[in-house]
Formats: sequence, structure tokens, C-alpha cells
Amino acid sequence: MRIFVCREPVDLRRSFDGLALSVRQVLGEEPQSGALFCFLNRRADRFKCLWWDRNGYCLLYKRLHRARFEVPQGGGGSGASLRIDGAELARLLAGVARRQRLRSIA
Repeated sequence: MRIFVCREPVDLRRSFDGLALSVRQVLGEEPQSGALFCFLNRRADRFKCLWWDRNGYCLLYKRLHRARFEVPQGGGGSGASLRIDGAELARLLAGVARRQRLRSIA
């Protein structure tokens, strides 16, 4: 299965049709091709994945608490998207804990 991650942050208030439009306009792909299309918000703490399943769109939405999603580096794909495999998708969905900032006592 082909899996694409959008390199640019996306407004995740968009639903099925808005994300399908982003697939066409930003990624240059066909949303009904059967591939998975993954999107992150600007803070990288929210994730949506869109795919076509025989007769309709499916949408996975995940929000992290005290963690963030990290997009894998490198990989193939156009300038706007990154193509990843299933293992990289699993790592992406797991997220990474945010580093705790040390506060100095003055």
C-alpha cells in the first residue's frame, strides 16, 4: 500500500472533502487511488489520515497529549509529500514525548 505524508502543516478542521481537495491540489495525487494520505497540524500534535475504501472515504484522527508526531526524514515523494512504508507509519503514529523544559529557580 502506498502511504503519503504531507510535508506542510494542514488545517485539520477540514473533513473528508477538504482533505481530498488537499490531496489533489497540494500533493498532486488522486484521493480515490486507495493510498493513505496523512496530514499533521502546525504543532504536530494532531494527525489525520484519509483513504478511499471501495465506496467512500475513511478518516483516522489522532490527538497526542504531551507528545508530538515526527515525520520521518528522507524517503521518496514529491516536494509536497513524503512516501513512507508501514513501519514508518507505525513510528509516526506512536509519537515522541515532548522534552521537559528545565526551569531555573531565580
